[in-house]
Amino acid sequence: MRLLVTGATGQVGWELARSLMPLGEVVALDRAACDLADPQAAAAVVAGYAPDVIVNAAAYTAVDKAESEPELAHRINAEAVGALAGTARGIGALLVHYSTDYVFDGSKDAPYTEADSTAPLNVYGATKLAGEQAIATSGCDHLILRTTWVYAARGHNFVATMLRLFAEREALRVVGDQHGAPTWARNIADATSSLICWARQARDAGDPVQQTFNLSAAGETTWHGFAEEIRRVAAQRWPEHPWKVRQIDAIATHDYPTPAARPQNSRLDGTRLADATGIVMPHWRDALLRCLEDRPAP
Repeated sequence: MRLLVTGATGQVGWELARSLMPLGEVVALDRAACDLADPQAAAAVVAGYAPDVIVNAAAYTAVDKAESEPELAHRINAEAVGALAGTARGIGALLVHYSTDYVFDGSKDAPYTEADSTAPLNVYGATKLAGEQAIATSGCDHLILRTTWVYAARGHNFVATMLRLFAEREALRVVGDQHGAPTWARNIADATSSLICWARQARDAGDPVQQTFNLSAAGETTWHGFAEEIRRVAAQRWPEHPWKVRQIDAIATHDYPTPAARPQNSRLDGTRLADATGIVMPHWRDALLRCLEDRPAP
């Protein structure tokens, strides 16, 4: 089986190269090799490899910048995704695509299920939803995986930012009224590998695979709670590091204005995933501990 990964240098893409290796030949393409800003060219590159599985880990993810670059965000997150879906349909490949909690407006009091109505609050969420819709319209076999608050041991993310700030500042202010589940990129990649095996069995049996699953860590917290846990684990892991932070204050969303509105509730219900495939994602605290154990000293 040949598996092609786009966005190979991103947080999830980097982990996918390891997680997918036992399944077959992995072709990992970075932006230089496959740029989704040129949808037709990117689709042609992918088609040239004739993969059995296309895993699209590339995306326009600059949430705030998307408010001022809506055309580029739409081209990458929607038009290019549609082009990849068309390629998948044409060559009979399975398309695995990552989406986001930002397709919801966050007004629900409980975790979102896959059946809940979408209503994105910002350009990024709207373009990711358009990508989902383009996949569904194409008719290709697909897995759309909605995830939330992604971080990794490498790259730019909330964990890396907090570790840097803990060494630079004595006091921090972090939003405490947005709720979600921080999700480690490695857990996403490992679950993707299991899902591809699940989908292959279904397809071998002649069953179409056209599913949307929530794929986020178990449990929930706020950005402030996440920051506090990062501080606690980091202090235990690197007690000799010259940490300066002494206080992390929880603030309201309106006290930290951003160009793009964020949903207050980013919690995703993983029941459908567990019932259909048996995959249960680890608790976010356990995943954070493992991530920081893998991370070099700051």
